[in-house]
Amino acid sequence: MPAPSPSANARELVALLREQKLVVATAESCTGGLVAGAITAVAGASAVFDRGFVTYSDAAKEDMLGAPSDIIARFGAVSAEVARAMAQGALRKSFADIAVAVTGVAGPSGGSLDKPVGLVHFACAHRRAGIETVERRFGDVSREAIRQASVLQALEMLMHAAQRRP
Repeated sequence: MPAPSPSANARELVALLREQKLVVATAESCTGGLVAGAITAVAGASAVFDRGFVTYSDAAKEDMLGAPSDIIARFGAVSAEVARAMAQGALRKSFADIAVAVTGVAGPSGGSLDKPVGLVHFACAHRRAGIETVERRFGDVSREAIRQASVLQALEMLMHAAQRRP
């Protein structure tokens, strides 16, 4: 069975969002806009996609999303707490109903014992149905593999959030 395709998942997500009359935003670090790119590659995405924030640096997370500097300093940029702050910030700074955030170590360098290459934190916030966080450890595989797996995880979280009832 072939691996899921970000484009197929994005098409399914856009259709669901249209059906549910929901709008999304993205807040991305290690994926550098790939989640937003997957969604906006689908015809008709303009009806369901408000905006994407690429916040690669800590300063961008603070400036663009309002992620608190003390949270970043205490837990590190690659953490559930920062992913949560990013998703909540994306909701505050957009007209979206749902926002997904991605922050991780895509490698090949930059990892540590506590935060190895392949560690990615996700958060998906829904204005009316709360927030969900997920941690994935994709392993020390290629940078591209980590980023593509992260896109799939983010799209899956958006699908799940779109199906939740407040």
